[in-house]
Amino acid sequence: MTNEASNAAALAKGFGVAQYAICLKGVVWREALRFLHQRERFISALVRPLVWLFIFAAGFRSVLGVSIIPPYDTYVLYEVYITPGLMAMIQLFNGMQSSLSMVYDREMGNMRTLLVSPLPRWFLLTSRLIAGASVSLLQVYAFLLVAYLWEIEPPSLWGYVTVLPALILSGLMFGALGMLLSSLIKQLENFAGVMNFVIFPMFFASSALYPLWRVKEGGPWLAFFCELNPFTYAVELIRFAFYQQVDPLALAVVLGATIVFLAAAILAYDPSRGMLMRREGL
Repeated sequence: MTNEASNAAALAKGFGVAQYAICLKGVVWREALRFLHQRERFISALVRPLVWLFIFAAGFRSVLGVSIIPPYDTYVLYEVYITPGLMAMIQLFNGMQSSLSMVYDREMGNMRTLLVSPLPRWFLLTSRLIAGASVSLLQVYAFLLVAYLWEIEPPSLWGYVTVLPALILSGLMFGALGMLLSSLIKQLENFAGVMNFVIFPMFFASSALYPLWRVKEGGPWLAFFCELNPFTYAVELIRFAFYQQVDPLALAVVLGATIVFLAAAILAYDPSRGMLMRREGL
């Protein structure tokens, strides 16, 4: 299989920008069609955050008050505070869903067909990552539409535009994390355990549901883990961008985590280095 990869790399040297664009378009379109044909996936992606927004937030509004903290200029309702966290949760679950589809494709042999393409493997994996992130954007904006009907909106309509780069970057980070996990998951049956081990600790040990200053009051050690959690910085990046502001620390952490996760995933899918791929014969 190493010889095939070498031959593919040699062929890829003769490809131009147009060929790379066609490949990217094909991968993104395939993922879009899969998403459109899986209506249950779209519905579940919306129901999950809406339950938190309409039920959890309503029940804890009077208990978990939010003081004036950046980027807010005044007191905000609890449902307003958790909205950026729910946007990030949608992307986190989508990243894990993408990892599940990659494991499924590997077991069905579709991944082999993709990775033996003459184009560089890093480009193929990055195209798959971009496709997954694009799907997550559709899910997030559908959620924001419902939230708007619930009178949860940014101070200005420009907030829907300024939050887009933050959503793209956070979507790429969660997609790269899911891609890395897909290289470690051997069978579909193991996915549920990995999802519980990754998603829920990342979501709850963050600033998605409560400000970090409240976490520090409750437990310094938990606050320490929250500050190490990349999901925390993705939430804050989205929160500030939604209010047309930039959190430099969150931007740096999310960007750095995206690069690290993607590099590790590409390395894991390298047939000459990735141990799982060698066992699978890719």
